[in-house]
Amino acid sequence: MANSPEVDEPTREYPAVPDEDAAAPTPVRRSGFARLLIFTGFVFALMVAACLGLRAINVLPTFDNPFEDQTIDRSQPVLLQSMRDLNRYVAADGTFQVIVDLEESKENIPDFLVNRRTLFVGSGTVEAYVDFGALDGDGLKVDEAKKSIELTLPAPEQSQAALDMAKSYVVAEERGLLNRIGDAFGDEPNKQQAVYQMAQQRITEAARSSGMDQRARDNTQRMLESLFARLGYTTVTVTFANP
Repeated sequence: MANSPEVDEPTREYPAVPDEDAAAPTPVRRSGFARLLIFTGFVFALMVAACLGLRAINVLPTFDNPFEDQTIDRSQPVLLQSMRDLNRYVAADGTFQVIVDLEESKENIPDFLVNRRTLFVGSGTVEAYVDFGALDGDGLKVDEAKKSIELTLPAPEQSQAALDMAKSYVVAEERGLLNRIGDAFGDEPNKQQAVYQMAQQRITEAARSSGMDQRARDNTQRMLESLFARLGYTTVTVTFANP
């Protein structure tokens, strides 16, 4: 029997044979410094968390800000200059507010060179009082039989306005060029004194026309009537002298 012709079969693909001479891949390992850094960060985070936890339950004290503002009081002790006895009865007071717009300039000099304009809001209090120390001998007449009293009092007076600096403030201030230069080299501590005095004067004048005198008369009369009624007097007549 004749031999059948040989059939060429396709060549099969074989897996690649590893080269023994090739270097094997080196596994990635963290260095000792990296491990130390990670450990240090973990310990620090743990310590911060522990401190916050202890502070939350008030175990650790509060640490103040080392850069916080500090106020040092070097004021001298208060010196008593005078003392006097007052025999007056404050029957009424009023609180007033005034807006002062004061400008100081020089003639024949432009305002942009020399000028100071201050807009100031002043708040002050004025008292209306009756001075019982000025009551003379004929100012008090008492009739025990009729249980009556006649009083002749001096007219009510008003005090000067007392500015409340906690409620008074400068709204705006305009200064000329030379004024700015002068303030830069030497600031005058009393440069606002004129504004304060004008506000005080305006408030004092306004109080005179506010009707406080009549209120002081009425309050003083009611106070004396109530006082002597408790002492058993049925008739109390209060008269005020002319101002």
